[in-house]
Amino acid sequence: MHRSRVGVLLIDHPPEVSDRATRFWSEVVGVTPDLDEDGVYTSLGRVGSVLFETQQVGEGTESRIHLDVETDEVDSEVKRLQGLGAEIAEVREGYVIMRDPGGLIFCVVPVQSGETFEREATVWS
Repeated sequence: MHRSRVGVLLIDHPPEVSDRATRFWSEVVGVTPDLDEDGVYTSLGRVGSVLFETQQVGEGTESRIHLDVETDEVDSEVKRLQGLGAEIAEVREGYVIMRDPGGLIFCVVPVQSGETFEREATVWS
């Protein structure tokens, strides 16, 4: 048995447009962006209970929107999602980058939202 939920909506941009894009999206939702200490993620608040962030990705990565599925058992959730038709794109330390059946990137990550996860995660057997 494990649990999971969609926890983060990320708008990814390469370094050359990241600042402009983050300013744009913060104005769209009317918030002051909150840059993390590493300078990679910028919080733009929440959409419902889902975190809304921008992420600076590496050069050469196309701008995109992706979701993070947070779970208390990454391996179990990856297997469940593979059974639904997702494919592993890359395994990284602590998380897995996957593609949905249409080719869109998403990540399976450890729990990031604490109490929200406890309240909203779906239990899978």
